[in-house]
Amino acid sequence: MTPPVLRLEGLSRSFGGVFAVRDVSLSVPSGQTRGLIGPNGAGKSTLFNLVAGLLRPDAGVVDLGGDEVTRLPAHRRAASGVAIVFQGARVFPGLTTLENVMVGAHTQVRHGFLAAAIRSRRCRREERDVRSSALAALERVGLTEWADVPATSLPLGQQRRTQLARALCARPRLLLLDEPAAGLRGAERSALAEVIEGLRGEGLTMMLVEHDVGFVSRLADRVTVLDLGAVIAEGTPAEVRRDPAVVAAYLGPEAVDAVAGGEGEPDARGA
Repeated sequence: MTPPVLRLEGLSRSFGGVFAVRDVSLSVPSGQTRGLIGPNGAGKSTLFNLVAGLLRPDAGVVDLGGDEVTRLPAHRRAASGVAIVFQGARVFPGLTTLENVMVGAHTQVRHGFLAAAIRSRRCRREERDVRSSALAALERVGLTEWADVPATSLPLGQQRRTQLARALCARPRLLLLDEPAAGLRGAERSALAEVIEGLRGEGLTMMLVEHDVGFVSRLADRVTVLDLGAVIAEGTPAEVRRDPAVVAAYLGPEAVDAVAGGEGEPDARGA
């Protein structure tokens, strides 16, 4: 039986005696897009950082494709196939869009400093391969025509897609998306959603952390809901939006009666 791309077992992390993540277990099979939602302070960012290797858990296991990586730092997890698109626009000033994306292929490069200094045959071959991979990643996110433009001159939505292309250039087996739509306007959000839908159609395994439940519902196969650091619900987007525990966590216990009484599904956006 093929192991899941990501498995978390009993993951916990506290700060100053207060649990940010408490006993979280979940499994993400190959090709699935998993949404991770919850109200402010639910522990989403902490769990994301535990998966990425930016934080170490107090207890529990992080497993990637059958290999335990709980104690591996972020750069070792990147080499194992974990790529991250962080919240906010993070592009390197002074570099073109293509050059920004090429940075993402650093885990694929094997030549060292000396080979780069003397421009060895291996160095030149790997540079050609990296450039080719970066151009292919830009095509996947719809930015080919912007390849030679300074990345800092791009609108926010295109900068966010540049970050996504950079992550894709690493050829990840698990792509982590930390609120990729934050701060984007309607057209930019739609363009980004279309790109993520395309990656989902390609079978890329992804974990999507978002405040916007509607955005997650459009893209995720299954959704895990956190509140006060613990999992309170898991299921399809439609199932979790109707779950009384989820409605109560976002809008308060009184909203549960409103939904049960047929007054419509509450809008959990912005939590």
